Amino acid sequence: MSLTEITTRILKAEELAGRPKGSAQLIAVSKVQPNARVEAVLEQGHRLFGENKVQEAEGKWPDFKQQFEGVKIHLIGPLQTNKVKNAVALFDAIHTVDRPKLARKLATEIQTQGKSPDMFIQVNTGEEPQKAGVIPADADAFIKECRDLGLPIIGLMVIPPVDEEASLHFALLRKIAQRNGLDGLSMGMSSDFERAVALGATHVRVGSAIFGARDYG
Repeated sequence: MSLTEITTRILKAEELAGRPKGSAQLIAVSKVQPNARVEAVLEQGHRLFGENKVQEAEGKWPDFKQQFEGVKIHLIGPLQTNKVKNAVALFDAIHTVDRPKLARKLATEIQTQGKSPDMFIQVNTGEEPQKAGVIPADADAFIKECRDLGLPIIGLMVIPPVDEEASLHFALLRKIAQRNGLDGLSMGMSSDFERAVALGATHVRVGSAIFGARDYG
């Protein structure tokens, strides 16, 4: 699939769902992608990208931000507390706030730097032990805790279990967001982004479908 094809499909999904054009933003997931591929997507005019690791993003994006105006970078991978300072400095949004210790560290760093990325709380809707995220039963309390710390929480993020119907998890995330007055829904990837848009996704995360298969070698 090309960037143009994915963008067209998102617009069509918005239309079918009766949503405003452009209400679902495409995050081009550029983790582990060669700079030449990333630059090609930038040349096509795309400006919103997602990275999984702070260190990789630091080696890639400062130069691209100088070359291309209006670039926004979102952290969509897990964030270690010892990387919080660098993450707050670099990213425009963090999608993986998932535990009290991290929330407290982010709050302190925001005060220190005087700036803050937008933040999403990651919810482990499948309650998978190997996956990060607060479980649904604890989500309301954690959202309140983050707000009490002054974190700019704008939404929720989910990665559904691979062997379950994603739409059920998207619907659950939307329900939790709605009852907490949150508009942002970071959900949907290459295989299910249209279903996510139909259920209210404001940010969909698509990587290899845009850039090609990743080489982890």
